[in-house]
Amino acid sequence: MVPVVDLSRRGRRLAPQFATLAAQVASSGSILLGPHTDALERRLAAWSGGMEAVAVSSGAGAIQLSLAALGVGAGDEVIIPAFTAVPTASAVAALGAVPVCVDVLADSACIDPAAIGAARTDRTKAVVVVHLYGLPADLPQTDLAIVEDAAQAQGAIFDHARSAAVTYSFYPTKNLGGIGDGGAVVTADADLAAQVRMRRTHGMTEQYVHEVVSQNFRISELEAAWLLLSFDELQAGNERRRSIAAAYRAAAPGLRWQRQHPDHVYHLCVFRCDRRDEVRSLLHQRGVATAVHYPLAITRQPAYVDIARSVCPQAERWARECISVPCFPELTDEEVQTVASALSSIDG
Repeated sequence: MVPVVDLSRRGRRLAPQFATLAAQVASSGSILLGPHTDALERRLAAWSGGMEAVAVSSGAGAIQLSLAALGVGAGDEVIIPAFTAVPTASAVAALGAVPVCVDVLADSACIDPAAIGAARTDRTKAVVVVHLYGLPADLPQTDLAIVEDAAQAQGAIFDHARSAAVTYSFYPTKNLGGIGDGGAVVTADADLAAQVRMRRTHGMTEQYVHEVVSQNFRISELEAAWLLLSFDELQAGNERRRSIAAAYRAAAPGLRWQRQHPDHVYHLCVFRCDRRDEVRSLLHQRGVATAVHYPLAITRQPAYVDIARSVCPQAERWARECISVPCFPELTDEEVQTVASALSSIDG
């Protein structure tokens, strides 16, 4: 069976080098916010074109801290796409703010910029734009603060100064995936970066002096060390993902694939089908595992259904129809051909 993802392949390759780094971290006694975290932040800053970069504990934490640094708090509203991973919404709710869902575009699954105006109220403070599956989304023309959720889009965003902040996740399956949880905030705003940096350690400005209410959002030195080890492979990994996706599209051009974009990094390779269960079963019979990212729009999530203000039909169609197929750099050429052949058999 060709897996949707297999982290053990990358893990085995990097394990010997990481073992040396882990031993260095353990023997140094510097476990949190040490030299590896500093080095990771410098690497992220250089990679993003000289921006400010702050490493944190998760992608959701990066969104939450960015919004908090922008002044979002209890009772405020933040517009988000209705089709996204739940952490986009939970990061807003963690501040006591209200995530306001708007619909997505039919061809991209990313936020519909035209829907933002109608959802805006006098309590709206920001918009979170999600680059879903690694596809760069269109940013809305608005005077609201924009936070970009690029959790699945490492390498797809080249202008990190066009919004208030770009947030990343280093969850293990991501294109730049860690050995545990992790995330980062990248911004051109030095003041925002300073706020995030302060808030990631309980709002502390000096030892045991806390200026704002916050929690622990620190990244570990082990995580930072692993990410530094993985960073050199990011560009080649993204190119491999693009070539895999291109092979699938060529084999099954009639499937309803997510919109193409030259900078798409294919964290996930996704198409839509109104016969999802049947098609997934057929692919499984041909030796191809599949997954669903994500089976419920935020407007249908039990935890958030009470705050849904309007129907989001495109988001709910994506949730009903999306199918993810294997697309990660360590796939062999033989496995790619197996998937492509299976997709061609169900094309149309």
